[in-house]
Amino acid sequence: MIFDFSTILVLLCALSGLIWAVDSAVFKRKRGPGQMPSLLVEYAQSFFPVFFVVLVLRSFLLEPFRIPSGSMIPTLLVGDFILVNKFDYGIRLPALNTKVIEIGNPKRGDIVVFRYPENPATPFIKRIIGVPGDRLVYRNHQLTLNDVPVPTSDEGTFIGVKSATQHSGAARWTEQLPERSHEIIVDPKQEGFGWEGTVPPGQYFVMGDNRDNSRDSRFWGFVPDENLIGRAFMIWMNWDGGPDFRRIGTFLR
Repeated sequence: MIFDFSTILVLLCALSGLIWAVDSAVFKRKRGPGQMPSLLVEYAQSFFPVFFVVLVLRSFLLEPFRIPSGSMIPTLLVGDFILVNKFDYGIRLPALNTKVIEIGNPKRGDIVVFRYPENPATPFIKRIIGVPGDRLVYRNHQLTLNDVPVPTSDEGTFIGVKSATQHSGAARWTEQLPERSHEIIVDPKQEGFGWEGTVPPGQYFVMGDNRDNSRDSRFWGFVPDENLIGRAFMIWMNWDGGPDFRRIGTFLR
């Protein structure tokens, strides 16, 4: 069990529900006419529905996250607030993170939020590049998938604003995975950190779209299926020293 916000919600929901249930089953019948329950019971009755609704929403439907770094530029910028679909990859029990209902599997190109394998209490966001069984080679900014070079096209030069200004001048490419295309940025002056290997069963290989400024599976390995939190699908706000209304409502791909 990972002690995070979901775990806290489970404990609060259980505690408030237990107080309410015990009062209804034992103490309510002992109170005289017009006698009010204790303040603790009133709080439990008031907050249990709130805790329960938030727990259901965050555990099984949607969860918000904020992007703290530039590893997913140009797709995601520092200060983007995103929504994550929690049910695309199956229904999991909150806190325990045990999958109880199979729904679907991650696909190449999906932007996923997951628990960082080296510190499961920390959520990371990257793009799935390899699924179980894939043979991957990444060398000199060229991705090869199952012995087939992944096509790229030059989209010009990346010009960043605000926190992304430091990445201005990078080459902006479109990378065409079999399932979908997406944009990446690379620094042609750098060789790029390479990697070669096969994705094992129940694991995923992830990379950041900012290929030369992302610590991802090339550095620390694969993401186990049980570490997946959900698929990022929309930007609902951006705040990087101020709002950027142009990014609100942007659907991710």
